[in-house]
Amino acid sequence: MEQPEDMASLSEFDSLAGSIPATKVEITVSCRNLLDKDMFSKSDPLCVMYTQGMENKQWREFGRTEVIDNTLNPDFVRKFIVDYFFEEKQNLRFDLYDVDSKSPDLSKHDFLGQAFCTLGEIVGSPGSRLEKPLTGVPGKKCGTIILSAEELSNCRDVATMQFCANKLDKKDFFGKSDPFLVFYRSNEDGTFTICHKTEVMKNTLNPVWQTFSIPVRALCNGDYDRTIKVEVYDWDRDGSHDFIGEFTTSYRELARGQSQFNIYEVVNPKKKMKKKKYVNSGTVTLLSFAVESECTFLDYIKGGTQINFTVAIDFTASNGNPSQSTSLHYMSPYQLNAYALALTAVGEIIQHYDSDKMFPALGFGAKLPPDGRVSHEFPLNGNQENPSCCGIDGILEAYHHSLRTVQLYGPTNFAPVVTHVARTAAAVQDGSQYSVLLIITDGVISDMAQTKEAIVNAAKLPMSIIIIGVGQAEFDAMVELDGDDVRISSRGKLAERDIVQFVPFRDYVDRTGNHVLSMARLARDVLAEIPDQLVSYMKAQGIRPRPPPAAPESSPPRSPAHTPPASPLHTHI
Repeated sequence: MEQPEDMASLSEFDSLAGSIPATKVEITVSCRNLLDKDMFSKSDPLCVMYTQGMENKQWREFGRTEVIDNTLNPDFVRKFIVDYFFEEKQNLRFDLYDVDSKSPDLSKHDFLGQAFCTLGEIVGSPGSRLEKPLTGVPGKKCGTIILSAEELSNCRDVATMQFCANKLDKKDFFGKSDPFLVFYRSNEDGTFTICHKTEVMKNTLNPVWQTFSIPVRALCNGDYDRTIKVEVYDWDRDGSHDFIGEFTTSYRELARGQSQFNIYEVVNPKKKMKKKKYVNSGTVTLLSFAVESECTFLDYIKGGTQINFTVAIDFTASNGNPSQSTSLHYMSPYQLNAYALALTAVGEIIQHYDSDKMFPALGFGAKLPPDGRVSHEFPLNGNQENPSCCGIDGILEAYHHSLRTVQLYGPTNFAPVVTHVARTAAAVQDGSQYSVLLIITDGVISDMAQTKEAIVNAAKLPMSIIIIGVGQAEFDAMVELDGDDVRISSRGKLAERDIVQFVPFRDYVDRTGNHVLSMARLARDVLAEIPDQLVSYMKAQGIRPRPPPAAPESSPPRSPAHTPPASPLHTHI
């Protein structure tokens, strides 16, 4: 899922009731005096945050900041938003890298150092600001990391605004300036935290920047009178951007919209001190301002949006003969195989968001009786007219039935099942239905080009795709489909949204055999992006949540169609 520019967020996949009242904390990362790994320029740093599992102490990647070019003193704009639990020791790790290519693989970049702390340690520091030395590169001083935590207010408003500037100072020798704006919110202690950067407008002293949206809490944490500082810079390729000037405002002032109150003089304090006749370094004008309340995943669920769950299972020969214990499809009388475990873990949560509990279940890559034709979208229950199974148990029953009747074959084609679910999703696009396709596969995909095209076409529909890779294969193609770091494209067309989430099953196999905890973690990780993906679709289509249905007087307050999960997997760190 593509995160918004200003934050990397762990979504809430929570029930409607009985949720743990978590405090949300926003972590801002800055570094000073990082190692310089680049020969001809400065490092291009990226910070990766990890959280540690409660049960097995494994580190899991939580999120990444943006990459900032050419600096040893980065102030990252993208935040980490975490649930803070006072009663838990929430271990965090921050790794810094110098990014040398577009690869999402961290081993392909230079390691610049790391720091360990707990969330409580940051929150409990004076001003909730913790400074730690970075370590991990032998014999080198790696610089320091500065971590700031701020509790987020519950303000759900999002402000959309646009600025232009006039007669900015000319900073470039040969051309005009290349201006951009940097927005900072002020903190309780008088310091400032970066919260937005505009794009760079090339070679102009009268730029008109694009409209941008930012959560009000990111701009002022819900305090309308808090100072907002805006700095104007001239962009330089080497990272040494020239300061043009600055001005201050507040949310309350901006909310007045376009008016004489929202024309700001850009002032460079040094120039003002030196030159008696100095007036300003140009002006910045607010062109437009609008605010609307952000809708959440739960608003849509409360309004009756149903999630249609479809599962597609890989029946290719590379899985091994199901009658042998080495096969990924082996039906042991004593325990579920990887396919059944993964299906159950995800299905048990998602089933609560679908009122009829009827789930289409498909197979791909097998030869079907009686004539041995190869199919890439056959119904596991054998019913071509209606591939739906009743509940998760019904899917498991149909899966085991298919294993006994079809012949594992190949190749591994995803496009037909993606297109199958896309047809269902395309039929209802009013926001009342959202489709989730779970593909469980042992790996190497044969129809990459067709699958990419199918996903790009599906990205504009109300659907998401979860891929769980079982077995020991290399899953490089799946990582590419995931699109977290590089948005997927086909024939030059970029997917409108990131709708694919991939995880390898082997990362969740608990060595102690404790399947309950490890499968809970698997489900949480693959489902974490679904809420944001659903909301991003609704927003793109301009669909607002419907009001929650009124409960009849005589019945319990919530109808069965909207029954929440009995035991939510709360997104603890």
